Amino acid sequence: MSRWAPVLAALAGLWACAAGAATPADLVAPADFDFYVLTLSWSPEFCESGGADRSPEQCRVGAASGFVVHGLWPDNAEREDPSSCNLQPAYVPGGALALGARTYPSRGLAIHEWKTHGTCTGLDAAHYFRAVQFARDEFKIPEAFARPRARFAVSPDEIVKQFAAANDNLTQDSMAVTCGHGELVDVRFCLTKNLGAFARCPKVARRSCRASSVSVAPVR
Repeated sequence: MSRWAPVLAALAGLWACAAGAATPADLVAPADFDFYVLTLSWSPEFCESGGADRSPEQCRVGAASGFVVHGLWPDNAEREDPSSCNLQPAYVPGGALALGARTYPSRGLAIHEWKTHGTCTGLDAAHYFRAVQFARDEFKIPEAFARPRARFAVSPDEIVKQFAAANDNLTQDSMAVTCGHGELVDVRFCLTKNLGAFARCPKVARRSCRASSVSVAPVR
């Protein structure tokens, strides 16, 4: 055995996701792409900026939604990102939508995400929605973002630090914080195709918000 083998094995282990749960084989995407981007949207900001009209259930008072799943997107490091791959059938069966409802905040978003991104994974709708839930369940939300009842300001760098502290082996090279008009919009995490580890993704990380601080709206 090479004297470097134990070192390489240890380095590989540094990328393992926090919970370390083995990904079910039927959730591993067979399509040709480099990594996933799991995007968690800050629901209060979405609701304050016009989302309440589009997704009233998500934005009702008392919903107390903080970070919600926006999508799990196949992505590429150098090539064009896949989109709307027209996997047949185009409709989403009711049983699959029921799985999507466990993770997405609205039926419309679940359908959109399947057609735009899920069809490019090589999975069928039911397995894609299960993969989304599996990926989301691996993440821990920092305490400050659990259910804030008052608006607060925080730097994007601090958001990265809090997520890294809550999720083992997560670094700034594998995530991004996005903002708009001084408000927190979402956080994005790069994952390997088998959902078992964080992936380095300079293309995504360099798009992180450059503001000195962002405003975080309270939950409803």
